[in-house]
Amino acid sequence: MLFDFEKIGAENAYKLVVSSVVPRPVAWVVTQDAAGTVNAAPYSFFNAFSSDPVVVGIGCGPRPEGAAKDTLANIRALGEFVVNLVPERLVQAMNVTAVEFDAGRDEVAEAGLTTVPSAKVRVPRIAESPVALECVTFQLIPAGRHTIVLGRVVGLHIADECVLDAARFYVDTPKLDLVGRMHGRGWYTRTRDRLEVPRMGVAEWEAKKAIQARAAE
Repeated sequence: MLFDFEKIGAENAYKLVVSSVVPRPVAWVVTQDAAGTVNAAPYSFFNAFSSDPVVVGIGCGPRPEGAAKDTLANIRALGEFVVNLVPERLVQAMNVTAVEFDAGRDEVAEAGLTTVPSAKVRVPRIAESPVALECVTFQLIPAGRHTIVLGRVVGLHIADECVLDAARFYVDTPKLDLVGRMHGRGWYTRTRDRLEVPRMGVAEWEAKKAIQARAAE
């Protein structure tokens, strides 16, 4: 079935996209305003987009009345932010930080979490998160009512117990136990259920095709 996005309207297009483009990683974004007030909020319009430089992107929408949310306002003001990733054990705390508190309310404290100083940016990171990406603003791109925030990653924290071999930059990804965003207003998925599909070279693919052809004879 084809849904023509030029005819169905933005609200319906949004419902279709968030129900089908899944799972999506969750960016738990910590920002800070010029006065030093810290804000934390989750975003599932998020991913990594390049490797040199390492750039991550977040789609920041406005408040219902149209004003910029604290996350975007703070990024515009300071030019720095930290993307924390969400393990299953912190998903309820993450959900607390999604509450539409008034500006200036400390979402980190409301969720019973703590912050620690970052190494490369002025914005702190969430101490309990197993992964934190320290970012400086790379580009802000208007996209309708959203603003796509591109951040250049200048430092990455990974919990010691999740690092297999620091010298070889090997991470125990399953041990991070991260969650991804699914459909609707409250569905998430765990990342423990995995399947391995190794990439093939041309020679390997041609050999597989030859075997399949002989089997079909």
